[in-house]
Amino acid sequence: QVQLVESGGGLVQAGDSLRLSCAASGRTFNVYAMGWFRQVPGKERDVVAAINWSGSSTYYADSVKGRFTISRDNAKNTVYLQMMSLKPEDTAVYYCAQAGTKFGGGWYTSKEQYAYWGQGTQVTVSS
Repeated sequence: QVQLVESGGGLVQAGDSLRLSCAASGRTFNVYAMGWFRQVPGKERDVVAAINWSGSSTYYADSVKGRFTISRDNAKNTVYLQMMSLKPEDTAVYYCAQAGTKFGGGWYTSKEQYAYWGQGTQVTVSS
């Protein structure tokens, strides 16, 4: 049974930093791409960042480029999202996700390409 458990969310002020972690278990970790998504009430769940199975290739949404960094530690079965210079518009529930296809061509930006999801962690940025 695959489990993804996010941690690290919280309430911060604009300009602060947070690091989210997502610990995976239940199947081999280092062969699947991973992604971070976020969702606010009433809106779609959107991709924030994604990383390929080896960590050699990454993707960022334009809204977070230059501020967020996705990384993975395959020895610890964990993917991270380092968030810096946080803005109130970054407020959302953040979800990590694991791709459904081994290896693959790289990273994925579509929700449909992810087979497993964490429970989400709330990030609130006050102005």
